[in-house]
Amino acid sequence: MPLPLSPATPRNERQLVFTSSQAARYLGVSLATVRRWTDAGHVSCYRTPGGQRRFSRTQLDEFIASMQRTGPAANAAAVAHRDAQVA
Repeated sequence: MPLPLSPATPRNERQLVFTSSQAARYLGVSLATVRRWTDAGHVSCYRTPGGQRRFSRTQLDEFIASMQRTGPAANAAAVAHRDAQVA
């Protein structure tokens, strides 16, 4: 009996845990940005016993939702504040 064909679910729809590099791709930013956001407390993560960051899909989706709620003006202010601290 043939199996029913269904559309394949994209990998990031099924993935539950992301590395920093995978989280960066998922969010559409650089790895350095993910590290900065994590260190600043903007993105939640947990650490492996070896100290590596791991992100759940829920954590990343919550971050995306929070960015959409605050809007571009608040995001621009946060970037300006961060850049002022780096300079």
